[in-house]
Amino acid sequence: MHRLSARAAATLKEPGIYADGAGLYLRVQSETARSWVYIFHLSGRRREMGLGSPPSVSLARARERAQSLRESVADGIDPIASKRVKRHTPTFGDLADAFIEDRKSTVRSDKSIARWKRAIGPGGYARNLRDLKVDQIQTDDVLPVLRSLWETHPASAGLLRGYIETVLNIAKVSGHRSGDNPAAWKGHLEHILPARQRLSQGHHAAMPFADVPAFYASLRANPSVAARALEFTILTAARTSEALKASWEEIDLASKVWTIPASRMKAAKEHRVPLSEPALDILSQLGQSQGPIFPGRRNHMPLSNMAMDMVLRRMKVEVTVHGFRSSFRDWAGEMTSTPREVAEAALAHTVGNSAELAYRRGDALKKRRVLMDSWAEYCVNGPAELVEPQQQNRLRCVKGRPAGPASRELAADKDRMSAPDPLRTSKA
Repeated sequence: MHRLSARAAATLKEPGIYADGAGLYLRVQSETARSWVYIFHLSGRRREMGLGSPPSVSLARARERAQSLRESVADGIDPIASKRVKRHTPTFGDLADAFIEDRKSTVRSDKSIARWKRAIGPGGYARNLRDLKVDQIQTDDVLPVLRSLWETHPASAGLLRGYIETVLNIAKVSGHRSGDNPAAWKGHLEHILPARQRLSQGHHAAMPFADVPAFYASLRANPSVAARALEFTILTAARTSEALKASWEEIDLASKVWTIPASRMKAAKEHRVPLSEPALDILSQLGQSQGPIFPGRRNHMPLSNMAMDMVLRRMKVEVTVHGFRSSFRDWAGEMTSTPREVAEAALAHTVGNSAELAYRRGDALKKRRVLMDSWAEYCVNGPAELVEPQQQNRLRCVKGRPAGPASRELAADKDRMSAPDPLRTSKA
């Protein structure tokens, strides 16, 4: 290190390359042509980078530049490539927008895209970072953005931090910045920000299944398309997006089956829904046409995600659309003898370990049809009760309405389940 002196750098005349140490050299071509060069090896390749010529670049300045380049090489960064990129260093906003655009095709729900835009898009929580060059962003720039949410909305703050970290990681692998990520949590922000309070995950507000028939009767009095969509969603125990984006191409009226493609399912697996008579009646009322089954105000566009929520608000019911799936599951578990895996299959839930799933290929459509027909009867006609044991397999409706075949079949199943087990009954 430091083999050359300032005088030698100014007076050497013999053509050649003279080492100062640690990769810094003075290349002399003639008495009037000399230059500083930094030589390094990266990924098995020998590279040279010019640092300027004396006397405009002094020996001391050449050593400072060489030291900075050594640090970059130690981090695995090619300083030559980095210098080319720095001329066009993007802003945080440039990379954030590119991140969102690149990942649009990887998500099944528009909610994810909207969440990214709220966090790092124009006018989002990270708006104070968007105009900064990605190689200039430091911890002091990131902290104020996170602190605005950290105490009041910890879950959102955690997502925001992760998005910022991802964008800055993209900047690093693209050669636009080097060094540690100022948005990294482990080993960095965890020592600055207080640990976020872990709140228990709240459940969607659900209506007790005993209240569903009365609510359903009120809902049927509402003439709007959104009300019909909510009816259909309740009867099929579907998710909001599954129902609202349903199209006539997915409906097989002859087989009374609604087939939801894998691209629209949360588990990315095709789901067949048996359609009860009340569900088919709703489809008949709407009339088959091109486009979505539940059209919005714009041509060939479905109702908005908020349409059914607004129906509930106007009816002054403090539950969520998704909560009716819970109402259905509670009813199936408490009022029927339906096996757990059948009830869960009706909700498009995957039940069982990998070995069980590997051997279970069917979707229990026939069993689920009995269940969904009985659920529809319950919603439309009200609760039904089993009578005394001596009148087994007969069903009495609370409101005096006769029970349908699906309810009678489930009642018979319940009677069989409650019969004494001969293997466990003593002869005494």
